[in-house]
Amino acid sequence: MKRRFLALCMCPLAFVLAWLPLVPASAGSARGPANIDVSQRNLNESEEAIAVNPTNPSNIVIVTNVGHREAGLKAGMFEAVSFDGGSTWTTKLIGLGAGDVLGDACCDPTLSFDEFGNLFMSYLYQVENTVPVALSTDGGLTFNVIARIAAPPGNTPTKSSSDNRGLFRFVDQPTITAAKGEVWVIFNAGGPMFATGAPVTGFDQVGSFFAGEVVPGTNNCTYGDIAIGPLGQVMQVCTLTESGQGGGKLFVNVDPDGLGSAGFGTRVFVAETHVGGFDFIPPQPDRSVDAEPGLAWDRTGGAHNGRVYLGYTKEVQNESDNTDIFVRYSDDGGATWSGGVRVNDDATKNSQFLPKISLDPTSGNLAIVWYDSRLDLGAGGAGDTNGLPNDDAQVWGAFSTDGGATFTTNIQISAGTSNSHDSGNGIDYGDYDGLSFYGGVAHPAWSDNSNSTGDNPDGALHQLDIYTAAVKVSR
Repeated sequence: MKRRFLALCMCPLAFVLAWLPLVPASAGSARGPANIDVSQRNLNESEEAIAVNPTNPSNIVIVTNVGHREAGLKAGMFEAVSFDGGSTWTTKLIGLGAGDVLGDACCDPTLSFDEFGNLFMSYLYQVENTVPVALSTDGGLTFNVIARIAAPPGNTPTKSSSDNRGLFRFVDQPTITAAKGEVWVIFNAGGPMFATGAPVTGFDQVGSFFAGEVVPGTNNCTYGDIAIGPLGQVMQVCTLTESGQGGGKLFVNVDPDGLGSAGFGTRVFVAETHVGGFDFIPPQPDRSVDAEPGLAWDRTGGAHNGRVYLGYTKEVQNESDNTDIFVRYSDDGGATWSGGVRVNDDATKNSQFLPKISLDPTSGNLAIVWYDSRLDLGAGGAGDTNGLPNDDAQVWGAFSTDGGATFTTNIQISAGTSNSHDSGNGIDYGDYDGLSFYGGVAHPAWSDNSNSTGDNPDGALHQLDIYTAAVKVSR
């Protein structure tokens, strides 16, 4: 969520009190799919989680940060639920504090449906020093907190009620994932990565989370992801950063038997990123970016069953602002990795950043999306809002149908061009965007102030709304 102070926003009281059915205006693009403004709220929303229900792919859920501080609210996140494949949405604020079953939600939502149709969510509290896990059994319409995960002894940071940085002082981003009869959550516990899991035996049948374990060699390693393999094994990736810009190394640890007794093994180095943890680039000038590594593990039983993929950002050295999106894969459970494949196919030296990777469990195909400044050459026209180069962005994406060896010609997904600094959000687009890929259709979620659909109440190039699209796999 936040490496520094988070600016937050207000919403109308009626919006807070009830679900609102949303029938969106859609805008097509010659370059990509129809876009939908899901939130249509005043002020900012950012940092999106999205999940598709494998037992009912028409059921899609999005949860994001909101700017509640500017509204005078003490807590809250934005949620949108669709039961028609993303054509229409119902929306509300959740985690509003006293009297809300989710408590005082601060930020950093993460979502995962499992094979039974259980929807798991984690996030950060505004005040409490625990990480909640919530469960929905009605497709995201309601949640109940089923666990509150405490950091290990000696690694519990403290914070006051006026501290708006979420649970941890310097690091954050809990991640939840569920598959193969287990659910796992991982977060940085004020130093090391800390993970725990629970068995899942069926719909609404979730066991207790075990006490948790510190992942070896992960002190000050953060901004990562967690994935479950075809045998129930678990892998985490995190970024070992350097203070300021530059540096940055990606490491993985593997627990070979998931909920068994083995625990996570020694860390394995994967790649240099040159991004560090605080790389300020023109399209993300207030917040900065990290490498934002993401994992996707093939459990399909197909040609690449057992292959695990890692997507991330890499910068040309010497603070060039020339950042690119790469994917590597491992066929031996993370012991060794392929060379990096550059996904973005532009010929510019502009920035690509905040990638999100997802694997279609029905086919084994990959989708990856990211923010992209390739069209902003500072010469006016499409892709440039202000005559300055490399500070505007769209959302682009690509597919791989050959196990990550190659990627398709890139697709411009967002119909309009956004400028995050113009939003006044304080954290620009945030630390991450969202993507869920199922049944040949990728569903990204991103922050957008282009007003390409004409229904952002703040107008163009002001506050950020949450957009999505349905992107069919291309070969």
